[in-house]
Amino acid sequence: MQVFFKQSLAYIAVPKTGTTAIEQALRPQAMLALPNRFKHMTAGQFRRRVAPFLKKEFELEPQLFAVLRDPEDHLRSWYKYRKRPKLEGKPEYTGGLSFDQFVRDVLSDARPPHARTGRQWNMIRTRDQGLAVHHLFAYEAQAALMEVLGWHFGDGITLPRRNVSPPAEADLEPETRADLLAAFREEAELHKRLMDAGGYLDNSGL
Repeated sequence: MQVFFKQSLAYIAVPKTGTTAIEQALRPQAMLALPNRFKHMTAGQFRRRVAPFLKKEFELEPQLFAVLRDPEDHLRSWYKYRKRPKLEGKPEYTGGLSFDQFVRDVLSDARPPHARTGRQWNMIRTRDQGLAVHHLFAYEAQAALMEVLGWHFGDGITLPRRNVSPPAEADLEPETRADLLAAFREEAELHKRLMDAGGYLDNSGL
């Protein structure tokens, strides 16, 4: 999580949406960056814990921005990331599983360690299930993200490739895909809205 005083912005780092690359690109202009254990602070946590401090001490009320990924592809990234040979023998290792089984495990009531991924929606929602960020970008529409970042931070912003998951077979059975979309309805519908809007939703009236 990074806060940019000059731009009056704060970045909510949703896991597996290019967070390392974005943070690295914007780090020189960040006036506040919390320790790594707070990297994936949710928008709700920011609004409850950090926002009051910024307003009191600096009279700063930053708008929040985040990136959202297609929910199936988001889980595919987790699956590939946990398939790395260095994780072999650890509870989160997915090397012996198909992607279909991994998603089934994510959707189960008693998720094993390798299937504990968290929800994108929980990172960016309010307590009453509304959208808690002012600017939301689609992971798949990098041009929209770069256009807005360039407007705020300057045209020299580039996103390096970092923490790219290795290639792996990762297909889903149609029934599993339908169950996934039903279980992850909020982010699936929101992602569709994002893509229909060209990859960017301006929620600055929040």
